[in-house]
Amino acid sequence: MDKIKVEGIKLFGYHGCLDEEGKIGTDYRIKVTVWGDLSKPATTDDLKDTLDYVDINRIVKEEMAIRSKLIEHVAKRIIQRILAEMQAVQKVKIKLSKLYPPINGDVEQVSTVMTRKR
Repeated sequence: MDKIKVEGIKLFGYHGCLDEEGKIGTDYRIKVTVWGDLSKPATTDDLKDTLDYVDINRIVKEEMAIRSKLIEHVAKRIIQRILAEMQAVQKVKIKLSKLYPPINGDVEQVSTVMTRKR
């Protein structure tokens, strides 16, 4: 199975269990990998035949704009939307990282990684 990766999506969001996180927000980095058959777009050279990374980026941005307590919840929503809206996608993997989380320690990022398939 072929794949397309959209790496290093940089967004600002307001996710977290603390009230302050909903007010102050923080930076996030997202990586999405989708699997599907890319033989048709490789032949036709037509955007409508591929797993369009513009659509993936749009879905990520829209779902990141909806506040959640847990980044796991956001990741699940992104995966569900990709599978619902992009019928040619057979499998999705997302890594969603919260940079400099407000925990007791010097931590660069925390991440959740999820993979789902049809």
